[in-house]
Amino acid sequence: MKAPNWLLDLLFPPKCPFCARVLDRPGVCAACEKTLPWTEERDSLWELPGALRCAAPLWYRDGARQGLLRLKFRGAPGAAEPLGALAAQCAAERLSGEFDTVTWVPVSKKRRRSRGYDQAELLARAACRRWDTAPVRLLEKTRDNPAQSGLRDAAARWENVRDVYRAVDPRAVEDRRILLVDDICTTGATLCQCAAVLRRAGAAEVVCAAAARTPPDQSDAPEEGAF
Repeated sequence: MKAPNWLLDLLFPPKCPFCARVLDRPGVCAACEKTLPWTEERDSLWELPGALRCAAPLWYRDGARQGLLRLKFRGAPGAAEPLGALAAQCAAERLSGEFDTVTWVPVSKKRRRSRGYDQAELLARAACRRWDTAPVRLLEKTRDNPAQSGLRDAAARWENVRDVYRAVDPRAVEDRRILLVDDICTTGATLCQCAAVLRRAGAAEVVCAAAARTPPDQSDAPEEGAF
């Protein structure tokens, strides 16, 4: 039997993902909404290697960085709901009409057991709730490689994700126009590798959305507490 919503709200009240302030309903508090590092229109959609386009509503710094750290490393899966909603809004504005299927960049089985959830899957599910649909699991990670966030330079990030993803069922990918969701885009190595797998499996198109993108001048900085 599911607990009623009022009881869940009492036991686990919604919080702003960026400052952890308790809210009346899921979302972003007014103070953070004013001060978040929003990407401007020219920066909210950009091209990664291989002509892969990605949209993101936030720069990965300041409050946005704290919100994503809570989601990834501090056991706050509830942060995915408002973060996914922001990613959905940005994708709808910048990539409207370019996808008919949503999937996500998966973590390894080991990392999912350790963390208790897959943060990109939660973001994708939160985004899809805005569109009255559900994401489809199209990819899986074949081995538990070191976390991208702990690697300093771009070359190491690209090598780290080489040949670590595969299509779960190529028949489910064929002719689909896919939105690939992840939490943070830094060099784009992970998104590009996953997109390449989907394209080889027969995807008609792949575009990407992330909750935040790392500023270009910070793309070589390792993440604190990464695992």
